[in-house]
Amino acid sequence: MSSDGIRRVCVVGASGKLGQYLVRQALDRGYEVVGVCRERSVAKLDAFAGRITVVPGPTNDPAVIGKAVAGCDGVLTVLVPWGVHQYSSGTAQAVLDHADPGARLVFSCGWHVPRDENDHYTRRFRATVRITSRLARLARVIDVDDQVEAARRIYASDRRWTLVRASDLEEGESQGLPVWRRHVGDPVLASNLTRRVDFALFMIEALTDDSLIREAPAIVGRLAPSAQGAATTSP
Repeated sequence: MSSDGIRRVCVVGASGKLGQYLVRQALDRGYEVVGVCRERSVAKLDAFAGRITVVPGPTNDPAVIGKAVAGCDGVLTVLVPWGVHQYSSGTAQAVLDHADPGARLVFSCGWHVPRDENDHYTRRFRATVRITSRLARLARVIDVDDQVEAARRIYASDRRWTLVRASDLEEGESQGLPVWRRHVGDPVLASNLTRRVDFALFMIEALTDDSLIREAPAIVGRLAPSAQGAATTSP
């Protein structure tokens, strides 16, 4: 573990549920926080007024991201596949292009984003993702495939990145740091459920865990049945 050098953190997508957990946990650790969110969502950050700097604007706008990440030692990015205009991939690319050299970059996505051929998905999971993706794209609400494109760009980067891949999420009190494995399909992940607050916790911890550099950990809740007894075993 390494905890050196993290003083100022940017949270990209700060106004969402996960983003607000990230802001709160970063503040709890004494980090200076810059939050980025769309202008219409700035009011969602009122609870942090006077404690963080807010940079309003689209998170896939290079100028907005460039301003927000300047001087930040870490960047926590919530990759949200809004609309059909490459929002996730544009956001990821802007962070990769404009974050300070040497900054720790931690991104979020879902299990559906593969790392390599060693990820294995059930037929039911693949069917659910395929149907959801088609319906959402037709409705022009989200583009799940764009998260996959965002991940491709992250994987190809030589930056100090981590892409945290989450299971299904639920609200609730923290259960502690989630358990992770390198590949989807590992039996430890079978419960497919993580507390959202702990998803944020894992991302915050990744800022100072050099063993996660250029890893794409798939996580599950520490107290999930499939994870019981697995917390101390190797990924």
